[in-house]
Amino acid sequence: MTTRRERANAIRALAMDGVQAANSGHPGMPMGMADIAEVVWGDFLHHNPSNPHWPNRDRFVLSNGHGSMLQYALLHLTGYDLGIEDLKNFRQLGFRTAGHPEFHHTPGIETTTGPLGQGLANAVGFAIAEEVLAARFNRPGHDIVDHHTFVFVGDGCLMEGISHEVSSLAGTLKLGKLVAIYDDNGISIDGEVHDWFTDNTAERFRAYGWNVVVGADDKPVDGHDGEAIKKAIASATSQNEKPSLIICKTVIGFGSPNKEGKESSHGAALGKDEIELTRKQLGWNYGPFEIPDDIYKSWSAKEAGEKAEKAWNEKFDAYAKAFPELAAEYKRRISGELPANWAADSDAYVAKLQKEGPVVASRKASQMTLDAFGPLLPELLGGSADLAPSNLTIWKGSKNIATGGAEGNYVHYGVREFGMSAISNGIALHGGFVPYDATFLVFSDYARNAVRMSCLIPAHVIHVYTHDSIGLGEDGPTHQPVEHLGSLRLIPNNRVWRPADAVESAVSWKKAIERRATVFDASGKHSEELGAPSCLIFSRQNLAHNPRTEQQVKDIEKGGYVLWQHSDDFKAIIIATGSEVGLAVEAAQSLGQNGVSVRVVSMPCTEEFDAQSPEYREGVLPSWCRARVAVEAASVDFWSKYIGLDGKAIGMTTFGASAPIDKLYAHFGITTTAVVDAVKSVIESAPSKK
Repeated sequence: MTTRRERANAIRALAMDGVQAANSGHPGMPMGMADIAEVVWGDFLHHNPSNPHWPNRDRFVLSNGHGSMLQYALLHLTGYDLGIEDLKNFRQLGFRTAGHPEFHHTPGIETTTGPLGQGLANAVGFAIAEEVLAARFNRPGHDIVDHHTFVFVGDGCLMEGISHEVSSLAGTLKLGKLVAIYDDNGISIDGEVHDWFTDNTAERFRAYGWNVVVGADDKPVDGHDGEAIKKAIASATSQNEKPSLIICKTVIGFGSPNKEGKESSHGAALGKDEIELTRKQLGWNYGPFEIPDDIYKSWSAKEAGEKAEKAWNEKFDAYAKAFPELAAEYKRRISGELPANWAADSDAYVAKLQKEGPVVASRKASQMTLDAFGPLLPELLGGSADLAPSNLTIWKGSKNIATGGAEGNYVHYGVREFGMSAISNGIALHGGFVPYDATFLVFSDYARNAVRMSCLIPAHVIHVYTHDSIGLGEDGPTHQPVEHLGSLRLIPNNRVWRPADAVESAVSWKKAIERRATVFDASGKHSEELGAPSCLIFSRQNLAHNPRTEQQVKDIEKGGYVLWQHSDDFKAIIIATGSEVGLAVEAAQSLGQNGVSVRVVSMPCTEEFDAQSPEYREGVLPSWCRARVAVEAASVDFWSKYIGLDGKAIGMTTFGASAPIDKLYAHFGITTTAVVDAVKSVIESAPSKK
């Protein structure tokens, strides 16, 4: 019979062998946390390697994702579809063992981690999702949603400011099924952290309202004593009133005679000679990547996992008999399918708006859309970073998850933009929800790395940003976004919508809710359609309604379409988004009255337009017409790809200023007159012949 230490040493061996084979990676953390991982995965984690998507599995997140060989070793040893060849080819192209854990690339990975602290935030999102889903679907005697979220964190995770944002919120929300295990090894890349990280972590988390689990005399749990670790985790999971932080003291690079406890084991291969010495010190008498059968057998979680899922399936069958409608709704939401009536009802709402033509700010149009779509989509789980009255993200059916019970569907995130966005990623990845979050567009800078992760993972999150330009007025340049639209558009796999009126606002919500992206696995041969993120950009000021034909309404979904033209014999094209579409139409009408025919293209989503067929794009922006003007109250540099060297862009080249909106647009030259003059100029200078 194998011992705990032997099973942990299998992790250490695979970790140091994998990093050595790649000559790249981080062996120290996996070697230091191996004993903790052995207890968590061997004694507590409910999961099924044969079905990584079992809905009621416990979630495991490696926030200190640089130690990815720890997770790969665990997945391999417990029986997931991750072969030894993948581990031998750690960090190599085409294999499922990337430098940091990546969702979808590797079976059993719940989220993509690496940017320190965001895994902890994702874990808070998982725990929120579990609690809200349980409140909605569980019934007396039928706890079909009942699982924990375990997350490993390191010194770097707790130094990152996002750890404060999300841990504070987790304590306030009393997320009792969240268990964080802190690897207190005292080492980071620069060396011993006592010169730059002297927090009293236990007191810090107690102040947040967490259940802090430590050893005797308030000292950390010995992270190399399996029974002490087991006792600590049992204590954490025995209560569900508070999230738990278990503080474990470990030795980084445990077992390496010359590098344990030192930064030299943190981010580089140990070296062949040191690995041989480590094998001897650990008593691991096997070659590289060699795991004896008895170790494999003792690690395998397949039988236990299949048994646990079978028991849950039987429980769910009983639930379905007692509550058939709830069971059907649960299965729909977990699968990510939209309601059967969604397409027809959402299209009907868009048509209604086009007929009624409300003149409102697009942020108000967004709220109106939530009022219409919210009752159709109970999976919407919204929130704002303390700006709900400005973002207008609370709709008629919104209820605070902290007080709303089974109907809770809104998170008051407080002033925590980064944490909010990363939490939303976790909520989306858990399943059963389409989360949306909100702040001012200028504060998307605080959230940007989490938005990038939304796109990379991908996670089906809708990021709502209001107060989208100098049009917000008197708050001035600190709050007026300039470069932000271009910055968000540059993130691969993002969809950035800036609608021109209430109709385009509703369509942007519809497209964001429906959005799927094709994601390939590590081999590049197998793909899957997964939910993917969008950014919805809304104005503070009222926007005019635009008349459209039925076909034009349909074409909004294509990201760019012909909104207006004086005649088929147009001489120039004006491309505009959001609040500047109305200005573009006014300029085109003025030019038309003076005998100059101009086409106006509304382009609410450039990425969606770029994804259309070449034939459609040519029909909207014919290549023969090089006389083009782009109008957007944002950085002008983005638009060169559409207007070319012959075109002109009207927008911002500096920061904004504090003044009323009408004075600002005039001051920065974003006016009808400026557009008219630019069109005349490009017609004169740009060759445009059919």
